Amino acid sequence: MRLVFMGTPEFSVPVLDALVEAGHEIACVYCQPPRPAGRGKKDRPTPVHARAIELGLEVRHPVSLKGAEEQAEFAALNAEVAVVVAYGLILPQAILDAPDRGCLNIHASLLPRWRGAAPIHRAIIAGDGETGVCIMQMEAGLDTGPVLLREALEIGAEETTAELHDRLSVMGARLIVEALAQLDDLTPEVQPEEGVTYAHKIDKAEARVDWSKPAEEVDRLIRGLSPFPGAWVEVEGERLKLLGSRLADGSGAPGEVLDDALSVACGTGAVQLTRLQRAGKGAQDATEFLRGRAVPKGAVL
Repeated sequence: MRLVFMGTPEFSVPVLDALVEAGHEIACVYCQPPRPAGRGKKDRPTPVHARAIELGLEVRHPVSLKGAEEQAEFAALNAEVAVVVAYGLILPQAILDAPDRGCLNIHASLLPRWRGAAPIHRAIIAGDGETGVCIMQMEAGLDTGPVLLREALEIGAEETTAELHDRLSVMGARLIVEALAQLDDLTPEVQPEEGVTYAHKIDKAEARVDWSKPAEEVDRLIRGLSPFPGAWVEVEGERLKLLGSRLADGSGAPGEVLDDALSVACGTGAVQLTRLQRAGKGAQDATEFLRGRAVPKGAVL
């Protein structure tokens, strides 16, 4: 099929690769504009932009799609379908209507649960046992369109957002190829009104760990915010980012380090920190971290 691809972050790259490998014609790739990054603050192309250039595809990165000129240029591509995955811009009705067979979105949740910006983070933070991917026909509402295909997977007991992100990205790439191959035979399933939840964008203010909360909540927060923005604590005035954890035995004052393996007391129960990062340093497993930065038993985070 002749497609327009619309995506921006790393999550979207395997999808673009899968569509090319499946033999679809990518008329154009849309993504967010390059933004300053790194120490030099030079403009850096997004992951999708970089991959599209490697594949020899035309790339466009408009700041908005609300203008008549941008909409006319999009319509002139004469696409059968637009495939949208973590693009980052609202699509006006004129864009949604332009492809002959509409716009299909790859959404990383089991709709109608976790509509919105951060479905992977929110599923882990909420303690969901499973999540998945939906291939959805797009309409004007936020992730409200009918679902063409869905597939679920279990969330691991120690899984982080980074790990779940990678599994769902691969799943989404496979499902969109299946959906396009079966498009004439798929029956759109209207989303039920019951069970709607919103995956609001992660606010950095959420990231400081509150050790007075139960261990289950602390553990889910740490894993749900890993790698970005990263849950954090302070030790002797130094900020540490916490990137991995598991539930542990023990009890004590909230924030108290209980042993030499970085088990930390919570309001009830304890968590063991398994991956950490000091400011300006790379992420390290707990054993490696402790070789360079002692956090003794009895210390308070």
